This record gives sequence, C-alpha cells and structure tokens, in this order.
Amino acid sequence: MPVKKLKTSAAAKAKADKQKSTPIKSGSKVVAKKTLNKKPATAESRKRSETQSLRLSVYDTKGKVAESLNLPKEIFGVKVNTNLMSQAVRVYLANQRRGTVKTKSRGEVNISTRKIWRQKGTGRARHGAASAPIFVGGGLAFGPRQRDYSLKLSQKMRKAALFSALSAKLKSSEIKIVTGLEKLEPKTKFFAKVLENLSLNEKKPQILLITPSFVKTTEGKPNSDIKNIIKGARNLAGVKITSSNLLNTYDVLAHRNILFMKNAIEGVKETFLKEK
Repeated sequence: MPVKKLKTSAAAKAKADKQKSTPIKSGSKVVAKKTLNKKPATAESRKRSETQSLRLSVYDTKGKVAESLNLPKEIFGVKVNTNLMSQAVRVYLANQRRGTVKTKSRGEVNISTRKIWRQKGTGRARHGAASAPIFVGGGLAFGPRQRDYSLKLSQKMRKAALFSALSAKLKSSEIKIVTGLEKLEPKTKFFAKVLENLSLNEKKPQILLITPSFVKTTEGKPNSDIKNIIKGARNLAGVKITSSNLLNTYDVLAHRNILFMKNAIEGVKETFLKEK
C-alpha cells in the first residue's frame, strides 16, 4: 500500500508540472504564460491614454476629417458627478417656472355680500354669502397663489455640473466638432446635408449645435456668420442652437448628440475657465 501511495503522488506531481508548462488556449489564439503576468500601467502611459481620449477629430461639412483638436482637460476630462448634475437640472427647471397663476378666494370675488337666504325655516343648511366655494360664482378653496419657484446654485457648482455633463458626453462618444458651417448659404437643405454627412440624421434627432459667442453689431443683432447659421439650422427638427457663453447642464443632458463648431471650444474656455 505505501508503494502505491508514493506512485500516485509522483504521478499527480508530474501532471501538475505538465499543466504549468502547457500554454493556455483562448479561442483560436494561444496565450503564452508570460502574458498572464502583465506589468501595471505606468503614470506616463496613463497620461498618454488620457491625452488620446481628449483628442477629437474635426470634421468638415462633407463629413471628412480635416484635423484633430485637443480638448481642455479642465472641461472635458473631469470626474462625472451625477448628483451635482441632477441638482443643476432641478434648479434650471425650477427657474423656468413663472409662478404667476392665481385664483380668487371667497373674500376676493366680486359678488353680493348679502345673506343668500334666511337663517331658519328653509330646510337647507345655513349660509352667510353667495361667495362661498360651493356656489357658482363663488371663490375657489385652496386654489393656486402667486409664488416664487426660483432656486439658486453657486457659480462654482454650476460650472462643475456643466463640466461633468460635457465629460460624460465625451466618454459616451456623443460629441462631434465641425468646421466650415459659416461658409454655407443660409438654407435648411445645406445644413440637413451636413448632418447627413456627419451621420447625425436620425429618425428623431436630438442635436445641440453650439456656436461661438454671439458678437453683436451696432444694431444689436448677431454678426452675419452666426446669423446665417441660425437661419439655416433653426428649421431642422430636433436641432437646438445655442451660444457657447450660454451653455448649461440641462441643454447638454437633454440632447443625445452635441455638435460643437470649432471656434465654440475656445468660447467655452473663455467663458467658464476665466470666470472668477
């Protein structure tokens, strides 16, 4: 019996050594044992990968890559904060409410104040005036009143929420940069063709087109380039046009695709990174 036990243990050891020396097959490829012991990524390699992820292609109006552009890390490379974005959206929507609706109570309606019927002898409940809410023409009980729905968010939190939203869109590959829109004629068909070339002609598009900051002329109107872009794209279904200095978290999150004009990136940097 002891001899058999020794033989069994020796066979098991030989089998284990054979398994260690045998390469591991993964599908049709053979993975060598050395590849299992990969070295961790260094700080330099991580920095290189981050830089590559913040580098986007700039497309022309025909949908071809014209150049590439490095996006600012302070805007497009921050950690995504979903709680802060949710708070910014809530504040934005609350500030859209006017709060001007109002109804009249029984003391405000214009109706006679005489006693509607005598106190006793009618068989009905006693009432003092026709302005009670149960009568036609009377006041409304617990109706809406004028109020202020506005909420406040600090400038620092607003900027952080916007940067978080832009970073999330970049990670989802939902940001594109285009150049040459200012050279197009102010016609809807030309801008629709540009969206088709950029593969943004979805069945129900949700596109936010961000232009450079409006430069107003002496008459108080946008300059001719921006004016032509607005005229050409405003009739496209599902396309909203906004200026880089008016960008907010709600608009970024409410649209599936973000389309930046090349000069709009500089406008975002000047507006939000240089603010005190």
